[in-house]
Amino acid sequence: MNEPLIRPHDVRLVPCALAGWVATICGILGGSVVAIVLAVAWVCLCVAVLSWRAQLGRSGIGLITMAVIGGCYSGAAALHAWEFETSPVVDAADQRAWVSAAVVVREDPRRLRSPGPPTVSVRAELVQVDIAGIPIELGGRVSVLAPATEWQHLVPGQTVVLRGRLSPPDRQDLTLAVVRVDGPPLRVDTPGPVAKTAAAVRTSLAAAASDALPVDQAGLLPGLVVGDVSALPEDLESDFRAAGLTHLTAVSGANFAIVLGAVLLLTRAIAIGPRSTVVLCAAVLLAFVVVARPSPSVLRAAVMGGIGLLALVTGRRRQAVPALSTAVLGLLAWWPELSVDFGFALSVAATAGLVVVAPVWVDWLRAHGWGRAPAEVVAVAAAAHAVTAPIVAGMAGTFSVVGVLANIAVAPTVAPITVVGVVAAVFAPWAGWLASLVLELASAPLWWLVAVARWSASLPGAGVVMPSGVAGALTVSVVTAVMLLLLRLRVYRWVLGGTVVAVLVMWVASSIL
Repeated sequence: MNEPLIRPHDVRLVPCALAGWVATICGILGGSVVAIVLAVAWVCLCVAVLSWRAQLGRSGIGLITMAVIGGCYSGAAALHAWEFETSPVVDAADQRAWVSAAVVVREDPRRLRSPGPPTVSVRAELVQVDIAGIPIELGGRVSVLAPATEWQHLVPGQTVVLRGRLSPPDRQDLTLAVVRVDGPPLRVDTPGPVAKTAAAVRTSLAAAASDALPVDQAGLLPGLVVGDVSALPEDLESDFRAAGLTHLTAVSGANFAIVLGAVLLLTRAIAIGPRSTVVLCAAVLLAFVVVARPSPSVLRAAVMGGIGLLALVTGRRRQAVPALSTAVLGLLAWWPELSVDFGFALSVAATAGLVVVAPVWVDWLRAHGWGRAPAEVVAVAAAAHAVTAPIVAGMAGTFSVVGVLANIAVAPTVAPITVVGVVAAVFAPWAGWLASLVLELASAPLWWLVAVARWSASLPGAGVVMPSGVAGALTVSVVTAVMLLLLRLRVYRWVLGGTVVAVLVMWVASSIL
């Protein structure tokens, strides 16, 4: 059944999602007092709307719903902020105290690009902490900075006993403290069977890639498939950043959409029923989450990928936006720290661009003579770049001029690399030679991906330095809006097309000469 032409998007839940998001941000950044004041303001708004409900009509119901959700999330944010403010670990961090602690590792150790000995950052959850000789059992997130040689092999789920010095965190995201450790863990528990299996898959995939592919490609493939960038060369990582391709080296909603899409195609080819298809997709989704690590960022990516796939498979745009809004509210309720996480904002924006903006641009391009395949490639890449560029500018203070072209150039390679990598990951733990053979199929698209990143980053002015924060985000938003308005003019489209062709010629010439 075709979607109705009138009201193609159901946006009634969007104000509620924004209210919950803003309320959570205010609580985390402003503290418990600000959150309580905001909660009272939401209650006052709800009372005022109830008094004028007859005059407001159906819109009053929406305002009441938004006020109730905003009040609930403000109250929850106040509780989280109060727990943070009253934690003894926060006071100890202000005093730079030495502590002993037992923590549970929540994410894989992440390399830090800093001078000096190799260092990793490990996100962990407190179980017990010994402050001034007094053991205290409490929860709360901490970030551990430790030597890479002794800590880089830890896996999520392991309980670790350590001794280190506390310091205040550098970001306001409900992290209680940073623990600086100079040596190895005092004790490390054996990981559980699920964590051990996931670690074996990741390690064997990296080993198979190292055997089958050149160094750059071998370091890149695990990042594209399961988000493992431990072997990614620093210069290639910098090139990806300059080319606007960094999002490819982290597990995103696109990874889940590609994997689930491949499973759907397989089930249709072998005529599996709908119920069996749902069960198989759920099993594949669960296995992929386990291998990629069930951290908040990966679970967020799984939710967003499922929403994007729902929109693409069913074509029901009205269902995608309410699903996205519900996902935002659910994720923020479970992990309030996501409200101030740039990765979460990028994921939500990219998913919204995929399900809202990209279909409109596909229709516009097809109306101007484009075929469906090129229109979809260009529209998806352009929409993703347009909606995420302001967030990237606010986060990193940079704007990739060649980002759209680079993403269009590599778009056809992402799905084949991901599918081949997942198949290789299935074989890698028990047949490394077969996994290496499978990975040979990804050599050509990986070469193209690396080449595009290298060429894009080498172009003069590929990345423009912008003011970080709100100023950079607003600047890029205004520039993007102006460019989109100018695209409505035929003359500007011809000028832009000529510029793109000239850049491509210079791009190719610079790589040959």
